[in-house]
Amino acid sequence: MHRGEHRGQNVHSSLKAALFITSAFLVAEFLGAIYTNSLALLADAGHMLTDVAALSLSLFAVRFASRRATPRKTYGFYRVEILAALLNGVFLVLVALYIFYEAYHRVLNPPAVKANWMLVVAIVGLLANMTSAYILFGKHHESLNVRGAFFHVLSDAIGSVGAILASIAILVSGYQIADPSISVLVAVLILWSSWILIRDAVDILLEGTPSHINIVSLREQLGRVAGVESVHDLHVWTL
Repeated sequence: MHRGEHRGQNVHSSLKAALFITSAFLVAEFLGAIYTNSLALLADAGHMLTDVAALSLSLFAVRFASRRATPRKTYGFYRVEILAALLNGVFLVLVALYIFYEAYHRVLNPPAVKANWMLVVAIVGLLANMTSAYILFGKHHESLNVRGAFFHVLSDAIGSVGAILASIAILVSGYQIADPSISVLVAVLILWSSWILIRDAVDILLEGTPSHINIVSLREQLGRVAGVESVHDLHVWTL
């Protein structure tokens, strides 16, 4: 087994473990959100649903990208992972927009929230999300696709923290509007992580120059190589 195949199997196993944990908790959190009438929990459950979709998409992309090159696809299928990362970023944006929409209506007419049960469900959700994030952490530097799945899970963990803070605020002060207010902050953080993911994916698809390479300096260094008279039509792109 060569290094690429070994890496693929490790990534595949990590994604499967994270998918199992996330799927197992999704139903419980959704029911908890309905029972407690909490937007913060419902937003977190909705985000967790996109986590399941994102992790499934990432699993498919890893498997598909490992296929051998063909006469028609001579570069192979690696960029399927980049496309998956881009789609994950778009999913995150949609989740954030939905949270904004729901929060707006709940600020105008905040419903009563069962904060004690909301706190319990949020804490369990945070533990599940942090476990999945830990599983993916060691692999998210190896693949933009896995980074997309990692951002999904990490954003969901932030959502759980927001739900915990909102439930504590309601229990201490009875301030029901804390639920949609903190949900908005979570949505802003989700938008930020999605922007980073979309930006990096688009940069790779457009074959942008890697951020750590100075093209002007590279051209000058190549020009100083013995026997090189001039450097023209220089291209450097991200794989």
